[in-house]
Amino acid sequence: QAQVVESGGGSVQPGGSLGLSCVLSGEKKFAEFTMAWYRQPPGKQRELVASLNAARRSDYHDSVKDRFVIFRDDRKNTLYLEMNNLEPEDTAVYYCKREPKSGLWSEIWGQGTLVTVSS
Repeated sequence: QAQVVESGGGSVQPGGSLGLSCVLSGEKKFAEFTMAWYRQPPGKQRELVASLNAARRSDYHDSVKDRFVIFRDDRKNTLYLEMNNLEPEDTAVYYCKREPKSGLWSEIWGQGTLVTVSS
């Protein structure tokens, strides 16, 4: 059964950088799926941060454009999020998600990893 596991969260000062990674295990067709990062700030709704589809098209939340980069390594079934110039408003639990596909493959969420941006 496919499973998503994130890693790489932690604490950083404003202006700093962090990288997140996410492995989709048990999936032979990783390259065919749109993968995405979401986040849920304290007391707020979960929101889409960035997504990357099989054709390597990426989309970003306006608040992270020019600061975050999403990329993937299909050989390793791994999705990444490089976060630069972090702001306190980026503090959140970050989730990796395999998006549903073709009405046959359901979404899969990871357990989340906490990112704290504070001085």
